[in-house]
Amino acid sequence: MNVAVIGYSGDVERPIIKRISDICMSLGELIAQKGHNLLTGGRDGVMELVSKGASQAGGKTIGILPFDEAGNEYNNLTINTGMDYLMRSLVLIRSADLVISIGGEIGTLYEIISAYACGKTVVLFRGTGGWTDRIVPSLIDGKFLDNRRIVEIFQVTALEQLDRFLA
Repeated sequence: MNVAVIGYSGDVERPIIKRISDICMSLGELIAQKGHNLLTGGRDGVMELVSKGASQAGGKTIGILPFDEAGNEYNNLTINTGMDYLMRSLVLIRSADLVISIGGEIGTLYEIISAYACGKTVVLFRGTGGWTDRIVPSLIDGKFLDNRRIVEIFQVTALEQLDRFLA
């Protein structure tokens, strides 16, 4: 299974990212232990931290990068799309079987909405800030982004709750 993790970009020492670094590292490790491929946008922030966790656990990490960026050192494989951030995000989402959101700004919101529109399973890791938490009050019946009810959006608050999605 290809598991995409989306979330904040930026320096991993930035307080908003540093606060959730343990969650990110543990999530990467869990995905690797379950034998799944980790897909990220390949850059810094949440992407770097989950890739580091997966890499240290012997997992496969795939960074789908915008433009011709080098990506982070924990990518086992990098795909330089030559595309801008938004178009790259569509490649990431289309390549995923499952999307897990941690924190994030406008790029993460775009990826959540894109995953929903593509019918991909989305899991919001609550308590991590950003659009992962901000989008929740907008959900219809706490599960859907619109009345078409394309796919249920799930919410977790602990790593253990992800087991059913990673089985």
